[in-house]
Amino acid sequence: MLHLRYFVAVAEELNFTAAARRLHMSTPPLSQRIKDLEHEVGHRLFDRSTHHVRLTPAGTTLLPIARDVLEQVNSIPWRLGEATRPQRMTAFLGMPEGVHPDLRERVNALTERVRERFEIKRWPGATADLVTAVRDGRLALTLARLPVAGPALEQLTVMSERLGAVVPADRFAGREAIALAELTDLPYAASPSEITPAYFDQLDRQLAELGVKKRIKLTNTGFGASAEVISSGLAFSISMLDAKSPINGYRMENVAVLPFTDFHPRLETALLWNRERADADSGDLAELVDAAREIFAEPLHN
Repeated sequence: MLHLRYFVAVAEELNFTAAARRLHMSTPPLSQRIKDLEHEVGHRLFDRSTHHVRLTPAGTTLLPIARDVLEQVNSIPWRLGEATRPQRMTAFLGMPEGVHPDLRERVNALTERVRERFEIKRWPGATADLVTAVRDGRLALTLARLPVAGPALEQLTVMSERLGAVVPADRFAGREAIALAELTDLPYAASPSEITPAYFDQLDRQLAELGVKKRIKLTNTGFGASAEVISSGLAFSISMLDAKSPINGYRMENVAVLPFTDFHPRLETALLWNRERADADSGDLAELVDAAREIFAEPLHN
C-alpha cells in the first residue's frame, strides 16, 4: 500500500522533489521505493532524466488501478463502521385521544433525539388498548391516562392537566369559575367509557359522593356527543381546562369551560414501557427508554 501511495504521488506531481515534500519524506528514499515497486511489478513506471519525469505506458496503466486500490483501502474504516452499526429500528408509540400540544412537542423531541437508531411511528387508540399493546410487545412505548395497571410495565408521569366544568354558557354567562354545588341539579354527561380513561370512572364516583346524582348515559358516540347535550342545556361534563387541549376542538356554541372553586380534578398522563425490553443488558429498547427518561424527566403542568 505504501509503495502504491508513493507511486501515485510521483505520477500526479511528475516531480520527485515535489512528491517527496507532499509525502513528508526526503527524495532519495522515495526514488528507492519507486525502484522497488518497478522491480516488484516487472515494469519501468517512469522515464526519468535530469529535465523531466514522465509515465511510461506501464505507469499510465497502473495509475488508475493504484488509485482504485487506495480508494478501497481508505474506505475500509467507513465500510466496517456501516457494517457493524446497529440497524435502525421502527418503534411504535401509542397516542391516546386529546394529547396536549406541549406533550406532543416532547414526543417530537424524542423522535429527533433517537432518529439514527429508531424510527418512531405514532399509533392511536384508547388507553386500555394501548397499554395492552405495550404489554404484548406490539408497541414500544405509549402515552396513557392514569391510572393503569400492569406488573410488567414501568411508567413515568409526564403531564398533569387541570380539569374544569363544561357547562351551558347561557346558564352561567359572565362567570369565571363555578362551584360543584351549583351543578347538582344538572345531570353529569360523561363520554362513553370505551373512549375515556379509567380516571373518569373514579371521577364519576367522586361526583356521586359530592352530591351530583343525575346521569346522562351516552353510548356509541364520541366526545362531540357530550358537547351536543351540554349546548342544549341538558347536562354538564368535565374536561380539560386548558384552551390549547385538542379536546376543546369538540366545543360548540353555548358551551363554556370553567374552573371549579371547590373541586380540583386533574388528569395525569404517563409514558409506559415494558420493563424487560428496557433492560440495560438485554432489552432492545434500552437506548430509546433512556432517551425518553431524559426528555420527559420534568412533568408538564397546566
